[in-house]
Amino acid sequence: MQGVLTEAEQIDAMVARAEGWKGETLARLRGCIRLADPGIQEEVKWRKPSRPMGVPVWSRGGIVCVADILKSAVRLTFPKGAGLDDPSHIFNTRLDSRSVRAVDFRENDEINEAALAALVREAVMLNAAGRKER
Repeated sequence: MQGVLTEAEQIDAMVARAEGWKGETLARLRGCIRLADPGIQEEVKWRKPSRPMGVPVWSRGGIVCVADILKSAVRLTFPKGAGLDDPSHIFNTRLDSRSVRAVDFRENDEINEAALAALVREAVMLNAAGRKER
């Protein structure tokens, strides 16, 4: 009898199920997020008929970021992204939102791991401080 999969194992399955570069990109993003803050929690949320596996979410004191596999990109969304400094300008979508910012990673895109790690750490600090978005 197989037990219930942990959140991390469920995300492992999502990575494995993603095709080619999308799975590789999601795996790299996940690794970067986890290295940026080893205390971050992996969760799976928002299961629905159109997305039975759910969505990978990284949280610490609140949601830090959410991954989504789109038709032509892997998107990493920061719900409080508008309140984060982005000196490397890696946010490239949802730029008109008053709160959310996201990064779409397309095939062959370089991942600025240092800039992404800085955003993750800042999002964790923003959650810990309980501040409102700027």
